[in-house]
Amino acid sequence: MTDAARRAQRDRVALEEMSRRYRPVLRRYFERRRLQGLDAEDAVQEVFAKLAQRAGVAEIEKLDAYLFETAANVATDHFRRAVTRRAQAHDLYDDGLHAPHDFSPERVLEGREALSLLLKSLNELPERTRDIFVLARLEHLKHAEIAKRIGISVSAVEKHVLKAALHLTDRMSPP
Repeated sequence: MTDAARRAQRDRVALEEMSRRYRPVLRRYFERRRLQGLDAEDAVQEVFAKLAQRAGVAEIEKLDAYLFETAANVATDHFRRAVTRRAQAHDLYDDGLHAPHDFSPERVLEGREALSLLLKSLNELPERTRDIFVLARLEHLKHAEIAKRIGISVSAVEKHVLKAALHLTDRMSPP
């Protein structure tokens, strides 16, 4: 057996031992950082996947520190991905709400009435507020970009978007 093969074998044995010893501890670590269920287990698995890619795992001197530094990086990456993907804004798919076959005349009429009310409510807003709201919510521009384009502060953009959202919510809510 070559030296490289022996090192690889030692790394595999070390990883198996680390997995047995640290998996429950890492799972609790991630759960304390608000990763629950499968997300916590996926994060633990990701830590060991990163370790498996590293040569010389068996020779790590301060294993606890290295392992938890890797876990902290995995948690940070997870939260960055969640923010980027806006994971908290997603809803579970509900067949009842998203039935593609429900094109009954009543449903079409309800949709047209709702759209008409939305357009009427948008037109009740001051022009600048309406324009800012459309740029933010329909064209998905960032507040800073809208502020630069219109020549106002980001805070003012946020206030216009909030004002429009409150108005539309009030007008679109059933009596």
